[in-house]
Amino acid sequence: MKTDRVNSDLASADLASADSASDLANASATDLANELAGTREPRHFDIVVVGAGPIGLAGGMAFAREGLSVAVVGPTQAPPAPGRTTALLDGSVRFLSAIGAWDEDTLGQSPLAELGIIDDTGSLFRIPPVIFRAGELDLPAFGYNVENKDLVAFLMDKAARDPGLTLIPRLATEFHAGDGDASATVIQDDGSAVQARLVVAADGRHSRMRAEAGITCHERAYPQVAITAILNHDRPHRDRSTEFHTRQGPFTLVPLPGNRSSLVWVCADKEAEALQTLDAAAFGRAVERQAQSMLGAMWPEGERGAFPLTMLTADRLFSQRLALVGETAHVLPPIGAQGLNLGLRDIAALRDIIMEARRRGDDIGAAATLALYARDRRADIALRTGAIDLMNRSLMTDLLPVDGLRGAALLALASVTPIRRLAMREGLRPSLLPSRLARMTSKAGL
Repeated sequence: MKTDRVNSDLASADLASADSASDLANASATDLANELAGTREPRHFDIVVVGAGPIGLAGGMAFAREGLSVAVVGPTQAPPAPGRTTALLDGSVRFLSAIGAWDEDTLGQSPLAELGIIDDTGSLFRIPPVIFRAGELDLPAFGYNVENKDLVAFLMDKAARDPGLTLIPRLATEFHAGDGDASATVIQDDGSAVQARLVVAADGRHSRMRAEAGITCHERAYPQVAITAILNHDRPHRDRSTEFHTRQGPFTLVPLPGNRSSLVWVCADKEAEALQTLDAAAFGRAVERQAQSMLGAMWPEGERGAFPLTMLTADRLFSQRLALVGETAHVLPPIGAQGLNLGLRDIAALRDIIMEARRRGDDIGAAATLALYARDRRADIALRTGAIDLMNRSLMTDLLPVDGLRGAALLALASVTPIRRLAMREGLRPSLLPSRLARMTSKAGL
């Protein structure tokens, strides 16, 4: 609650009597927020999702599919950064299919049938390439690589056609919920308001809702930049994604339709600056050299993107009638295709908790309900963020003990079949995840 705004309003108001002052001071947080904002009567929903990105749209569809009244609040997103794609892993594809947000013909054109890891660190413990094959798990593909612009457009179209979902293209600026309130209020940039028993914050790493609720974060900045691009190349990729481990970070090529791949090149700050100054032809040659000419000559398609690597984790996953999901809760470097997939698991877990609470007749936005969500997500988030941080930092050091441990781990993945299969299964659908998403055996539904 913003007590300074409340007190300022009370001090300046011309109240005729002590009784009226007392009435205003004791008003609920929801009523007071509406009065201060000068809003009209707020619209009421079971759930309000703040954020109209992929996580917010998928969340809105997942909740609306269960018969809940749902609004997604957020302006139409700006075009995604150039060259950005998302590798949607098998568990995410199953979840999106179950909520009616997947189309094989539209989004499934870039299967990831194989995943390769090549050690290019120059370490004394260098080992042969590690190849993971989806067929070992009786899957046609580990997942599908989708251009971000196509994914956002597809989900927005699906959400707009969902009769149980209301899209409100406004920026959410304030969040109000007090102890004992039966609902929370979200104020928008035009002064209007919406109320809900539960607000789901999916408004990204710079979340306004998280800040409004007073939830702090821990953030780690790395001395690295990720260069992104879409590339054309001479040779076919054969549906294999390849990750080169270098001393500056991972260099990853992920298949797209035809002789095309998306690039995520994690490198040191100075190297990134030099790469960004290259023209298209020179950049293509630099990529080809780093890829050891594996796909022949390469040349970029469209613009390149670049962003600094950071990791962020929220100190709490919920507050009064507020749950955090996606990058509002955790931001990961673009390593191992975990970012968006982790956010979709947040949505799947929250959906399960909400539906169980509704079945029992409990309040879906109560602290006890949201505490169950936080408990269920804690281990998965901690393990993913910890593993990615450890792997990234291990590449940037040439200490022999660290190189030895990393080499031994890769060797085990390459040569010990049970370990390799366990790593593949855990990467796709973590066994520790209590959500029904982890137990799905088909795309038939949740």
